[in-house]
Amino acid sequence: MRAVAAGFVATASLGMVLSAAATSAEAQTLTADMLAPSQGGFAPAAQSPLRRTADNGYDRVGELRTGRASSRIGNPPIYAVAAAAGAADTGFDSLNRKRRKPKPYPGTPQPKFVGPGNPPVPTPPPARVTAPVAPAVAGSVAGQPPRRRLKVEDDPFGNVGFHTGSFLTKAAVEVGGGYDSNPGRLNTPKGSAFYKVSPELQAVSDWSRHAVAVDLRGSFTGYDRTFASDTNFVSPVPTRIDRPDFTGKVDGRLDVTRDTRINSQLRLRVGTDNPGSPNIQVGLAKYPLFATSGATLGVEQDINRLQVSLSGTVDHTAYQNSTLTDGTTSTNDDRNFNQYGGIARVSYDLMPGLKPFTEVEADSRTHQTAFDRSGYARNSTGGYAKAGTTFEFSRLLTGEIAAGYALRNYEDARLSQMKGLLTSASLVWAASGLTTVRLNATSSIDETTLPGVSGALSRDYALTVDHAFRRWLIGTAKIGYGTSDYGGARFDKRYFAEADLVYKLSRTFHIKASVRRDWLDSSIVGASSSGTIVMLGLRVQR
Repeated sequence: MRAVAAGFVATASLGMVLSAAATSAEAQTLTADMLAPSQGGFAPAAQSPLRRTADNGYDRVGELRTGRASSRIGNPPIYAVAAAAGAADTGFDSLNRKRRKPKPYPGTPQPKFVGPGNPPVPTPPPARVTAPVAPAVAGSVAGQPPRRRLKVEDDPFGNVGFHTGSFLTKAAVEVGGGYDSNPGRLNTPKGSAFYKVSPELQAVSDWSRHAVAVDLRGSFTGYDRTFASDTNFVSPVPTRIDRPDFTGKVDGRLDVTRDTRINSQLRLRVGTDNPGSPNIQVGLAKYPLFATSGATLGVEQDINRLQVSLSGTVDHTAYQNSTLTDGTTSTNDDRNFNQYGGIARVSYDLMPGLKPFTEVEADSRTHQTAFDRSGYARNSTGGYAKAGTTFEFSRLLTGEIAAGYALRNYEDARLSQMKGLLTSASLVWAASGLTTVRLNATSSIDETTLPGVSGALSRDYALTVDHAFRRWLIGTAKIGYGTSDYGGARFDKRYFAEADLVYKLSRTFHIKASVRRDWLDSSIVGASSSGTIVMLGLRVQR
């Protein structure tokens, strides 16, 4: 009886359901086409009136696409894993399934510690990140944007530097000593031991716009003996030939617009006359110092591929009084002068890596005294014009090379016009991953104190090859050639050859050994000289 009753109830229920489905005006009638198996076994959801969704991402059987009735008739059974109780991104999972750890948004900052011993305070991810944000590093100030990390140095033993405010700074000092066979560069050589200290400092701004770069380099070379009492020398010798040297410059760029920039430079050069120079006075107790300070201010404009720049320059050169061996002093006011000039440059971006240019310069030199110690008026005007190109071919060849013509006219009619070929170059060729070749060339018309001589047209060329035998062992070979033409009254040729070896103990400490040979071949009898320098030093950098 119970089985019959159960069957009757089931039959009645089925009948009521079919009757309700048939009599409902809004219900959709199931047809044979809807229930017919497809090529894959059953009709896909896109072709079926049944919507198949589930909480766990799989389709759920039993709801009509209209959403107004539900039925399992005609639908195949689904044997997917059912959703677990309490299933979510976090919380209890009755199936004990392993969840994926949510990935942080790109650029999410690292948790910050509130204080010693306290757990980190999690930082919620931003709603939308448009650009990666660099993580904060040591030294960041609370409440300010995190400081960017230092750029990774390609050289594993290179100077990484440190931050000073918004500047990336690199500092170093070299301390060494050795022996110079002829420090005075005299015809009859006499050697002396020496020591040398060379500090340097570089700083570059880390700004999104504008830029400032500082480059300061100096040295002091001290010798342990004097030469005034030696009567074998043909040329006069100073008592002491200690030589300080300093070169510093500060470059600035102000970005007015995307295509307009204002460029500036402050510079300072401190030194002495080179040993063997004809400008050295007789009977000096020590070499007098000179200082050349100057500034440049100009504007640079980009016009599509064309770039035009105009700048003005001003420089002042001053010599200290000479101290003589007899205890007296001699003025050098006639060697002091001011120079005012202007430079115009036009360049065109012909193709990637090749940018030819033309540059014209004009200047005027005004001396502190109207006549020099020999009675000549040395005020002058001059300039140069040159053409060349810059290179940047896949970083294999970078730099600039140019050639042109320079001239200078003097106020005194007895001083002839100085003119000649002008060459300049600063090229770097990465021959391989281990070898780098550098070429440098300079030309200038310099002042002189020789009576009846207008000036000195000087040209110098140097070739340097660096090779890394190991990352920590670098060998360098240098050769150079130069000339100085004193208006036909004197002609000097200069040669040098140098070999260096650097052993890098770490990023901080380097050991350097060098050997150098200098030759001076002069047209004046007794002015030629040669000397050899051997030095060993230690470099400390940070």
